[in-house]
Amino acid sequence: MNLNATIFAQMIVFAILVWFTMKFVWPPIAKALDERALKISEGLAAAEKAKTELAVANKRVEAELSQSRNESATRLADAERRAQTLIEEAKARAGEEAAKIVAAARQEAEAEALKAREALREEVAALAVKGAEQILKREVNASVHAELLGRLKTEL
Repeated sequence: MNLNATIFAQMIVFAILVWFTMKFVWPPIAKALDERALKISEGLAAAEKAKTELAVANKRVEAELSQSRNESATRLADAERRAQTLIEEAKARAGEEAAKIVAAARQEAEAEALKAREALREEVAALAVKGAEQILKREVNASVHAELLGRLKTEL
């Protein structure tokens, strides 16, 4: 009987231990495990959401970079076109200035040639008068013979 009473007492103590564990120990452990599982699943969901958001943000960044590259290429092309236009305008202005300078030089050269011809005519007329004076051995009066000298200038 001793053996039976001991086993019976041990079974009662074991049953009380199981009941006590199930009633007071197991629910907090199960609750902690459930909370931990919930936190892990929330963390995984948050990680998946962050991964998706990162992919979307990367796509948006790529789109922005592509747009920026296109805009910079467009601006660079516009700047090159403007530079070419400015160069062409400068060339045109330089050509116009060169033409003006050449025209002014031609006019100046013509004016100098005209002055030289005029001076040469006067000199030739004076030499002709001196020559005629030498031939006639007398002085020719320039004021008296002004008409004759004028015709001589026009003929020369």
